[in-house]
This record gives sequence, structure tokens and C-alpha cells, in this order.
Amino acid sequence: MNVIAEIQRINDLELEKGLTHTSASWHTKYKDSAWVYAGNLPLNLTEGDVLCILSQYGEIEDIHLVRDGDSGKSRGFAFVKFEDARSCVLAVDNLTGSQVLGRTLRVDHVENYRLPKHVQEKEKKKISGENDECRSDASLSGVLEPGHAYKDQKLASSYNIQSGQDLFAAPKNEERKTDQYPIGKTDMGDEKEERKRRKDLRAQKRKEKEEHARRKEERKRRKHSKHKS
Repeated sequence: MNVIAEIQRINDLELEKGLTHTSASWHTKYKDSAWVYAGNLPLNLTEGDVLCILSQYGEIEDIHLVRDGDSGKSRGFAFVKFEDARSCVLAVDNLTGSQVLGRTLRVDHVENYRLPKHVQEKEKKKISGENDECRSDASLSGVLEPGHAYKDQKLASSYNIQSGQDLFAAPKNEERKTDQYPIGKTDMGDEKEERKRRKDLRAQKRKEKEEHARRKEERKRRKHSKHKS
């Protein structure tokens, strides 16, 4: 059976029998995990988009939007960690089956979250170098801190899970693309031509408006003279 339909069926059954928020609820099995799986996401969604959708049901502590290793494009699913495990229940119950950009979301509990493969490999090398074979994935230092999935990864911007972007801040000069205005070359000529083009266009529209008003006034005079005669 389709997983989305099955989750919805179980939730409806719990509501019917009054099992919600009790130890008999199927959510109880995952009470010690604050991670959820969000699947069938539109491929053009970013980490920020996923955060916006899931943060409706609680404070989010971490996210891992799984991307293709070569192209860097989203593979359509993510793992999200809430600050409070109870938020997972709200997200699973309310978002599973909902539509986002024509896709039906699947949001489900994650009982045991596993580290991304590239993080596991780095930590294994680190462990082998330290000759400490007794440490488990869950106890690896630093890897489960917010943003662990993007640790040492090349990001599209300087912003990360700890440092967001102020969308209302004025753009910084250093963020201007250097290839847009190379040293020794400017687009001043193009800018002057564009300003001249806009000025001519405004003048033409003003002239057309005046001509329209003149013709309208002329018609009124003719109509008035006809009435007099």
C-alpha cells in the first residue's frame, strides 16, 4: 500500500478510537527521535523552502536536503530535525498528503537517523587516525551539530544553518559580481544609451498624450459649433 495513504489511514483510525496523545498511538515508537523524513519534494526547493514548510509545526534545529554528489541538485527528499520531538508528530499528521507545487508530500518519522555518507567516511578516517574504534556514529564529536551535513562542503553562498540572510538588508559592495564590471571596462556606454532610450520614450508618450488631448478638444469644439448652428 502507498505509504502516504497508510499514514493517513492509521491517523484516521487513531482519531476514531481516541488513541491520539496516548501511549497506544503509533507515534509513541518514535518519541525519542526528533528527526523526520520529508519526501517527494519539488526538485527546485532549497533548504530554506523546506525550512519554511516544516517550521509551521515547531522550531527546527537542523536540516539535510539530500543532493546529487556531482550536480549538486536536490534529489527530492530531506531529513529535518526539530528541537522538540513532539513537533514531529504534528508535522507527520498535518503535512503527509499535502500538495506543494503539484507534488504530494510524504512526511514520516525517522527512528534512527544515519549520518550522510561523506560525513561517515571522514569520521572513520579520523577515528582510524586516533585508533579509537569504540566510538559510535552517534557519539562522534561535532558531526551532529546543526549543519553537520554541510560541513566542509562548498556552499552557494556564505550563509549557513547558523547564519541566515537578512532579506531586507542593503546589498554589500563586495557581493557584486566582479565579472559584471571587469577592471578597466565599464558598461557606462550602455547605461547612457539606456537612459537616452528611456528619455526619448517618455518624450514620445508625452507628445502622444498632448496630441490626444488636442484632438479631443478639437472634437468638443466641433460638436459645440454644430449645436449652435
